[in-house]
Order: sequence, then C-alpha cells, then structure tokens
Amino acid sequence: MERRYIQITSGRGPVECCRVVFKIVEKILKEAKQQGISAEIVEREKGEVNRTLLSAVLFLAGENLKTFVDSWEGTVQWIAQSPYRKFHKRKNWFVGVQCLPAFEENQWDESELRVQTLKASGPGGQHVNKTESAVRITHIPSGISVTVSDERSQLQNKKQAIERLKIKLAAHEQERTMAFEQTNWQNHNELERGNPVRVIKAELDR
Repeated sequence: MERRYIQITSGRGPVECCRVVFKIVEKILKEAKQQGISAEIVEREKGEVNRTLLSAVLFLAGENLKTFVDSWEGTVQWIAQSPYRKFHKRKNWFVGVQCLPAFEENQWDESELRVQTLKASGPGGQHVNKTESAVRITHIPSGISVTVSDERSQLQNKKQAIERLKIKLAAHEQERTMAFEQTNWQNHNELERGNPVRVIKAELDR
C-alpha cells in the first residue's frame, strides 16, 4: 500500500484563496473516498474567517496513489465571484497542491532538536498518566514544534513526534515556496498565472 502526504496551501493569498483551500480539501477527501483511498487531515492552519484554511496537510494511503496525486498536484485555478467583496472584479483564485518530500534519516540533524518530556493530560483519578510519557520536540532553527501524547510509551510518542515534525517542516518549506509563487501570479497576466493543473468554475460560497 502506498502512502503520501500532500499539502494544499493558499500561499498566504487573500481570504478568497483560503476559502478555496477549504473547498479543495473537501473535494480531495470526497474523490479519495470514491476511489477507495484512505485520506485524513493531519495538519491544518485555520484562516481568520470561518470555513477558510491557510493550508492543510493530508495523509493518503491506498493503491495507485501516484495517479490520484498527479491529477491534483500543481496549481489549481478556482473561478468564482468573491463572497467577501461583492464588487471585487477579480474572479480567479489560485492555490497550490504539492506532494511533500520524504525525509531521509541522514537528512535529519539531531542537534537541531530540543526534546522535552511532560506528563500526558487525561481524566482524573486512577486513570491519570503520572509518568512523563508525552513528548514535545522543537526544531530550534525554525521554532516549529509538535507535542504528542497519544501513546503510553514515551518512546512511541517520540517516534510519532519526530514523524509529525518532519511533515510540519516540509509543509513549512512548501508554504514559503507557494507564497513566492502567489507574488509571481499577481505580476503576470491572468491567463498565465500558475499554469493550472485544474480549472474549477464554481460559486465560491457553495
């Protein structure tokens, strides 16, 4: 079974782009289910407006994932009137869908990590986990951190925390790239923006 992580990002574009990220996530989850692919959101950064996302990371597992991911990967152009600015002339909104690169173990510098253990939160009484099984790992250069307390084993929580931190760092790099591309899109003719892999015509608020 193949496994992939993909990121959908607004590239720090306007609120309409954040709305499109939310809608694209819905579409990808729906299409994945129809094709028998397991899909879940593992990371999301909410926008300032309800039902908007600055970015999201999805975990996909299933057969023929390359074909599915290739059908989405790249720039998506969403054509619709803005629901937030009634008289705004722009109707083309762009978001990016990218497969996150896999980290090799030899690419991971342990000296850049700060590992902390803490008591896992839980219900009171005898069920409280009194040992410091939860793990927080911070990537010192970027300041990005994750905390995991899903397992009773500190070792398992550390393993999961490192995996999630790798994904967050990869997503962070993609976000920076996408933000640069958003700037480029604004400096080009609408028909040339992003060379979209998909063009979707829809009412933005539906």
